[in-house]
Amino acid sequence: MTDVPTLPVYGFAPNLGGLLSLAITIVLPILVGLVTRQSTSAGAKATLLLLLAAVNSVLSAWLQAENTAAVFEWIPVVYSTAVNFVIAVAVHFGLYKPTGVARAAQDSGVKDRPGSTAADVA
Repeated sequence: MTDVPTLPVYGFAPNLGGLLSLAITIVLPILVGLVTRQSTSAGAKATLLLLLAAVNSVLSAWLQAENTAAVFEWIPVVYSTAVNFVIAVAVHFGLYKPTGVARAAQDSGVKDRPGSTAADVA
């Protein structure tokens, strides 16, 4: 493979599917906050974020392959997953955490049982 894999999201002429994938990637940290407890470890939250980034990448690549009659390839999907994960982490720490959006999502999502700790979850 001599050239960089084409990604549905990134480039100078993004398509509608790529923009939708990017929008989903930006929302993923909020989704993780909504479906996890405050006592959930950071490692478990990061793993869930990586899994969601992978699902987003697979679905985006599959839709692109179906719409363009191209062959679905796993190397660009793995590359796209890594890029989507980095974008989601950057958005979380660069935008959502400093502005309080991450805390609001965590507070309005799944609740801890009264008196539970992170050790209780494990």
